[in-house]
Amino acid sequence: MKLELRADDKKFINEVRTFLRDNLDPELAEKVRLGYPVSIAEQAIWTRKLNARGWAAPNWPLEFGGTGWSMVRRHIFDVEMKLHHAPELQGFGFSMVGPAIIKYGTSEQQAEYLPKILNADISWCQGYSEPQAGSDLATVQTRAIVDGDDYVISGSKIWTSAAERADHIFLLVRTDPDAKSQLGISFLLAKMDAPGIVVKPLLAFNGKRLWNQVFFDQVRVPRENRLGEENEGWTVAKNLLGNERLLVSRVAENRRILSNVLEALDDIQLDTFSNKIAELRIRLEALDKTALRFLSRFDEGLPIGAEPSMLKLKGSQLVQDMDHVLFEIAGYYGLPLDSVARQEEPIGPACTDMAASGMFHHRGFTIAGGTSEIQRNIIARQVLGLG
Repeated sequence: MKLELRADDKKFINEVRTFLRDNLDPELAEKVRLGYPVSIAEQAIWTRKLNARGWAAPNWPLEFGGTGWSMVRRHIFDVEMKLHHAPELQGFGFSMVGPAIIKYGTSEQQAEYLPKILNADISWCQGYSEPQAGSDLATVQTRAIVDGDDYVISGSKIWTSAAERADHIFLLVRTDPDAKSQLGISFLLAKMDAPGIVVKPLLAFNGKRLWNQVFFDQVRVPRENRLGEENEGWTVAKNLLGNERLLVSRVAENRRILSNVLEALDDIQLDTFSNKIAELRIRLEALDKTALRFLSRFDEGLPIGAEPSMLKLKGSQLVQDMDHVLFEIAGYYGLPLDSVARQEEPIGPACTDMAASGMFHHRGFTIAGGTSEIQRNIIARQVLGLG
């Protein structure tokens, strides 16, 4: 249960930084830093560079094209990528459905999908939440009825990020309406251009399209596209949701925001905000050491209980507190939300650093993946023995 990095991990940091220096286009990194949207083509080019190095899938086993890294090394890699403003990869493919296909997929499914994910030839969205099934996914009502060699799907999914540009979706459907709760649910893989699928945007308060609602009207999906056994999709979904449960500390995001905070300060403001920044730094170092301790436990084969809830609770709150300090420093210069308009004179990127857009985006960190209230309940039951 180490709190310090080993010598080979420190050497790995230099290896990652060398790769970034030689392969990450400075213009693309600046685009990411300033909050400009990264195109699908740009994301694909970066993914293929990582794949050529063997680093596209840090969480996959070696035999499927991954790295086989320890959790500690993955943590290091994630921090370095974000600190150097590398584009994020298609998370639904690499972090979610890819590992599920590795564990539950047939050899045919693995051969069909995994190489395409690694090379950014396909992209995914997630069909979990429904208008009446949010945090309690076991109550999904989207139906899938067997008809010959196909499932016929009817229903809708909501809050579906990236559905407008993804070409595949993985979704939970109810295949046994008489079964209770999570029983009777299956896990399907479908193409987004299948007849009967309609995607409608859900706009944020600033008019931007961040989510979608996806409607399924008698959509036919081959039964061979089911992942795992029929009516046992909840097992697949639980495993998928747990794939990244230890990498929820938000250390990488916090280090990036702290870097923005320090860049935005001048000598006068440094004196004004010194106590607040010192507190943020202390909390970040404590979070990082705690994350390394838990990740080391996992790598050593020791049991992990409520630790991920502790990391998520503290990490997501720290991100929001970092944002508030950055916004306090930027003042009214931090108000523009548009990624292009906020770079215009006399405001300029040195003063704004995405203060407003970052703050509003990160508000969701204490909701997504299980609210802070849910995390506190888990800690209360599993750590404190309450309730």
